[in-house]
Amino acid sequence: MYEERLTVPRSWWLLPVALGLSLGLILLRFSGLGALIGLVVGVAAGAAALSSYGSARIRVVQGSLVAGQARIPVSALGEAEVLNPKEAVAWRSVKADPRAFMLLRSYVPTALKVAVTDPTDPTPYLYLSTRSPQRLADALGEAAGGRNR
Repeated sequence: MYEERLTVPRSWWLLPVALGLSLGLILLRFSGLGALIGLVVGVAAGAAALSSYGSARIRVVQGSLVAGQARIPVSALGEAEVLNPKEAVAWRSVKADPRAFMLLRSYVPTALKVAVTDPTDPTPYLYLSTRSPQRLADALGEAAGGRNR
């Protein structure tokens, strides 16, 4: 079994604070209470959005790869290729196929590219941002019954 949550970097949590301060300063023109409400609402909304964005998960469970909203049987997957940071940038930009499924997080430097072998699926491959691409590839290999990946 494999599980990973693609959380945002700690430094990004300053963004909701900046949003709240900005909204508070804008509403300060109307009243002090409005500024306080703007501060609280801005921080809360920014934190909720950031938490939602960083809640993407990758899991290998019960013979399936669950990546974000997608659930793909491991039997429909082929070879997994570990991508170093330079290759990951290339595969999410100039080498990218528009038909590919991408669970992309730019703040995660490494990725795994997994071929889709299901002939009825037009998706050529999955691009998965992951901090542990080799562990994910190994977990997919184990879930597939030890097939060589």
